[in-house]
Amino acid sequence: MRVRLDRWLWAARFFKTRALAAAAIGGGKVEVGGARVKPAKLLAVGDRLRIRRGPLEYVVTVRVLSEHRGSPAAAAALYAEDPDAKRARERLTEQLRLAPSLRYEGKGRPTKRERRAIERLKGE
Repeated sequence: MRVRLDRWLWAARFFKTRALAAAAIGGGKVEVGGARVKPAKLLAVGDRLRIRRGPLEYVVTVRVLSEHRGSPAAAAALYAEDPDAKRARERLTEQLRLAPSLRYEGKGRPTKRERRAIERLKGE
């Protein structure tokens, strides 16, 4: 049995819809065996995928093929994740969580003076 890449990514719960999976594949965010592919690429057991979602990167090996989306536990059984890539992703997630956010922390709308300071920071 062989399954389309976009359908498998959706079934494995990497993307919420097949359309999002196909868009990510088309945008070069998903590689199979180190090469860019099309959404209709047929996967086989043992294929190695690199999936980039925002700043995070998943490196997985296909264990089971499925065309149907199931529970998160069933989806996790569809692939085996590379332990080194998982550690790197968890480290990055922790760094992003601890990093200070660059948001306006005041209450309500900024004053004219604060707005000008914000524009100066943004370089506008």
